[in-house]
Amino acid sequence: MSSSSETGHLTTISNFDELIQIATLHAGKYNPSNAALQITVLDGISTEAHQSINIINDLLPKYSIPSANREDAFKPLPKFCTRVLNALKVSGVSDTIIDGAQTINRKIQGERAIPKKTEEEKLALKEQGKEVNEISTSQLSYDNRLNNFDKLIKYLSNITEYAPNEAELKLVAIKDIYANLQDKNSAAKEVGEPLTNARIARNKILYTPKTGLVDTALDVKKYILSVFGASSPEYKQASRLKFHNIK
Repeated sequence: MSSSSETGHLTTISNFDELIQIATLHAGKYNPSNAALQITVLDGISTEAHQSINIINDLLPKYSIPSANREDAFKPLPKFCTRVLNALKVSGVSDTIIDGAQTINRKIQGERAIPKKTEEEKLALKEQGKEVNEISTSQLSYDNRLNNFDKLIKYLSNITEYAPNEAELKLVAIKDIYANLQDKNSAAKEVGEPLTNARIARNKILYTPKTGLVDTALDVKKYILSVFGASSPEYKQASRLKFHNIK
């Protein structure tokens, strides 16, 4: 769940702290009538922002191990399901039954039942006045893969011809694999959800319209501009600090 965007949040907070330092340095003239821009309020926002980062940093190590365990457990699933499908194909069942299993397997693999159109095909359809809307059919989230794997197991459970001699392909072994994947997914989600909530809380502190850290920083820069002027060294100090809301 970690990403390079974490660095972006830290940079935003660091820039905000520097902006507070500039305001504090010029406290004699920095005297906004808007209470939300006063230095004590800015300090409070900074404290909350740093606390939100600390909470995330505490949760990240707790999430990394169960997350890695889940990833390792799920990694062999596509190839394993292909083996199961091949075992079904040579079991003597009809093509219709095989097609049903292939449909489920495609979802586990994340494949499209209908190939995605090329750019040339899309252009040709547009020239004919036809709308081109392709919705992603990928179902590769862990919950979706588990759900589709469960569907495959239940599908196979109703096919008497599916009785491979290989121990790892028998239904009892497949069910054991499913149970292990379910346990690994639950363990990751147990610590993943608090981490997600912590990131939501951080984003509210940083990016809430009007009252968040970013919009407050932009207002501070505007105030400094109004007091000192565009060519002043004070504004030049502030203007180089960048603040962007996430989309």
